[in-house]
Amino acid sequence: MFRIISIISFVVVFVILAVHNIACAPGERRKWRPIEIVTKLLRLLMPPLLKQQLSELGILKKLIYLLALLCFVVLLITGFVPRLILGKSLSGYWVMAHVTFAPVFALCLTALAVMWAHRCRFDKNDYQTLLHLIQKHTHKDALCEISELIRKICFWLICVLAIPLILSIVLSMFLLFGTAGQKFLFHLHRYSALLFALAAIVHTYIVIRIQLRKQ
Repeated sequence: MFRIISIISFVVVFVILAVHNIACAPGERRKWRPIEIVTKLLRLLMPPLLKQQLSELGILKKLIYLLALLCFVVLLITGFVPRLILGKSLSGYWVMAHVTFAPVFALCLTALAVMWAHRCRFDKNDYQTLLHLIQKHTHKDALCEISELIRKICFWLICVLAIPLILSIVLSMFLLFGTAGQKFLFHLHRYSALLFALAAIVHTYIVIRIQLRKQ
């Protein structure tokens, strides 16, 4: 059941992101060539190419974000590929890589939550954006304008989902629960990881679109 739900969830999210990308493309009035997209992503992600006007705190935030993004990709691959593609449980080198990157990711996520909380707070502009979207219904311009609000929502979803995601696996290491409790924690960890991954994918997509638009 989890395998089917996960596959459907990932497909639905990627289809929605593809539709959003296509809907917003005409408003940007430019079609990026593949080589331009790769170049701009490298400029966005590579630490050596950080702009000099960034403060030390800004550079630290970006480096932590890049490390968190790397850990997330590793955890996403090691956590879902064996189960969804190979049809196997997490074991061997897969689990070794998973448990190695997990604590680093948890620390980076905690730091980002503290540093970005004020920036991602909701304000009256978000309400006006949402109201503007309702008035425009599903107009393509409204879908593009709401990107910042979606980014904030995904950020707080990530912060909230990280709590059961981390606690479920930590508590399972202690002899505090019986067989039923261990099964519950296992399922809680899996479904929390699924929701967390979906929110993180959407958040990353929105961040990349916003940054590419600024370049």
